[in-house]
Amino acid sequence: MSSIVEFEGKTVEEAVKKASEKLNLPSGKLKHDVISHGSTGIFGLVGTKKARIRVAVPDETLLKNTEKEPEEIDTSSAAVIALVEEAFNEEGATGDAGEATELGKIALQKIVDLITTDATIAVSRKGEKIVLNINGGNTAIMIGKRGQTLEAMQYLVEKIVNKQSEKRVRVEIDVEGYLEDKREKLEKLALKLSEKVKQTKKPATVGQLNAHDRRIVHLALKADSEIKTLSLGEGYYRKLKIFPKNRSRKGTSS
Repeated sequence: MSSIVEFEGKTVEEAVKKASEKLNLPSGKLKHDVISHGSTGIFGLVGTKKARIRVAVPDETLLKNTEKEPEEIDTSSAAVIALVEEAFNEEGATGDAGEATELGKIALQKIVDLITTDATIAVSRKGEKIVLNINGGNTAIMIGKRGQTLEAMQYLVEKIVNKQSEKRVRVEIDVEGYLEDKREKLEKLALKLSEKVKQTKKPATVGQLNAHDRRIVHLALKADSEIKTLSLGEGYYRKLKIFPKNRSRKGTSS
């Protein structure tokens, strides 16, 4: 008799390699079907899907390999975001939880449970914005590199909520005060660099930021009549420069 086991990877070739190593079988002897070839998603951040294969494994081979160490869990941002996308698809298909705040909490809890354990969701409001704060669990994984996983979760939960809402609903997701702490650090950095610019009369650069973080810097320095802020470059992560007000530079504020 044979059992069906599924394996994932960034590509089909990687999935086959993982299956070969896990089952201790040469890749040439693996009988497998391709379930999904995978995709890079939007900008490589949201909607990332792994390649997946289905392998027919003789029961005696499977039994012989059950005593091996379990495969290490892939906790990279791309892997976590793939789980988020899967949860989005499932929740979006049912989506009958009713009121937007409750639906957002339910959807986020479902996503978080795929990523970590012992995490709970606290709900609050900032005007018209729903704020969902995650407490407990593995905060590093939920935040991800440069906050990418957190951004992906926010994007997807907002999509889920707005699919069931007649009017636009804004959602903010935080992990144990990470966003507020980040905001304070960015504001302090912005003020420090603005003082340096005014003293030296030379521009200063704040390294690559996403749109949300650039906005924090822009707003922190908006009232300062001696300097101006400009976003420069292309792509999702762009540089932000602070110039003395009397110097002219090309750029686009965002």
